[in-house]
Amino acid sequence: MKKIFSILFSRENILAFVLCLILVALTIFTANTSPTWIYQGF
Repeated sequence: MKKIFSILFSRENILAFVLCLILVALTIFTANTSPTWIYQGF
């Protein structure tokens, strides 16, 4: 059981999980804002 925890909670897996959470949070928080740079030419 201890070996499973050491595999699941290794440094690489924790960093990958944190990076995934940051990407999901950025996607959620920026979904409501419209990209105004697309419409600047019109």
